Amino acid sequence: MKEIKVGLIGFGTVGAGVVKILQKNSKLIEARMGAKVVLKRIADIDLKTDRGVKVKPGLLTQSADEVIHDPEIAIVMELIGGIEPAKTFILRAIQNRKHVVTANKALLALHGDEIFKMAQRYGVDVNFEASVGGGIPLIRSIKEGLVANRIQSIFGILNGTSNYILTKMTDEGKAFKDVLREAQEKGYAEADPTYDIEGIDAAHKLSILIRLAFGTPIRFKDVFIGGISEITPLDIQFGKEFGYRIKLLAIAKIDNGKIEARVHPTMIPEEHLLSTVGGVFNAIYIKGDAVGPTLFYGQGAGQMPTGSAVVGDLVELGRNLLAGVEGRRVPSLSYQDSAIEKVSLKKMDDVVMPFYMRFSALDRPGVLSKISGILGKNGISISAVIQKGRQVHGAVPVVMMTHEAREKSVHQALREIERLGVILGKTVFIRVENELE
Repeated sequence: MKEIKVGLIGFGTVGAGVVKILQKNSKLIEARMGAKVVLKRIADIDLKTDRGVKVKPGLLTQSADEVIHDPEIAIVMELIGGIEPAKTFILRAIQNRKHVVTANKALLALHGDEIFKMAQRYGVDVNFEASVGGGIPLIRSIKEGLVANRIQSIFGILNGTSNYILTKMTDEGKAFKDVLREAQEKGYAEADPTYDIEGIDAAHKLSILIRLAFGTPIRFKDVFIGGISEITPLDIQFGKEFGYRIKLLAIAKIDNGKIEARVHPTMIPEEHLLSTVGGVFNAIYIKGDAVGPTLFYGQGAGQMPTGSAVVGDLVELGRNLLAGVEGRRVPSLSYQDSAIEKVSLKKMDDVVMPFYMRFSALDRPGVLSKISGILGKNGISISAVIQKGRQVHGAVPVVMMTHEAREKSVHQALREIERLGVILGKTVFIRVENELE
């Protein structure tokens, strides 16, 4: 039987998962691919830690160059994460005309253009299914399964840590800091959770999806990003009363020829499928002009789900090699290079949507009319109001849901309201998405 020899750089959690899958399902993979995958070399700085999987000692090396420069290795898997030295390793592998599989969403979001241009120059493929959605077969679906569609919108729960935190806060009424600590104890959150809870990880993934779905280059810094650290059980409860749940949502959609690209806490109708996605799971809701709405759901991280996606990429590249069609059978970014063109991004100030607002107001007559007057002056109309009994001495929460309003107008109105002298503390506002279809 023919053999496809591969190398692995990074024998951490995901790398160990890949090795486990290749060992456990080797016969299945051979039956489906028609060749044997031979893992020839594994490079990692740490060769002593027990990964829970046995490999022959001769496979291990501390030198990534022994993988990159081995003439027998046709495919290199980069699973160390981070920017450097991962970027350097990938570029060297490409220059040696080796195909690459990576799960590195941050690297692709920040330096993907350079990597894909290099791959085109040397006639090799870079596969990255595991970079978005873990084990969910999302990227291949966009590149191939939905190839006949103009993608109109993407709404994604792309970070399992944030979704776990919001789920626990919603179901159990716990405070953010308490659930975060619990998530860290269970291994769902890093010791430094900034990338997860502040929306950065989800924004990395969204920038990759935008490239694939809309055929346009996008700078990561142009994606609007907001996190969940300021979400409180009180706002979750008020959201429920309005019929909404809060999710950290990654949103990309075409509006009048411009792309909205944003990640932030979002209230979505509780009857929508995305509202039911709990715990560490991911879900991506994509609408195409021909297929209509589609939902991709599954584990967005973890050793085995992510390892599954990496091996899937490995097999795809192996099949190409066997068929003699190696190198860009399917464009890395879904579109032919000549068809990729710049599409303007809509400024966040110009985005229009409903808003949830919570004011902590002095318990005085006429306060509500003053607030609504300023909102009206700025073109913001109110669709519903909840005014609860006194919570703190002298102050009551005034909670509003608006009709669609322009982001810039909302910020202007809130600045004026906070100057009234009847508002205590910072006003909370959360963006709302009603039109997810």
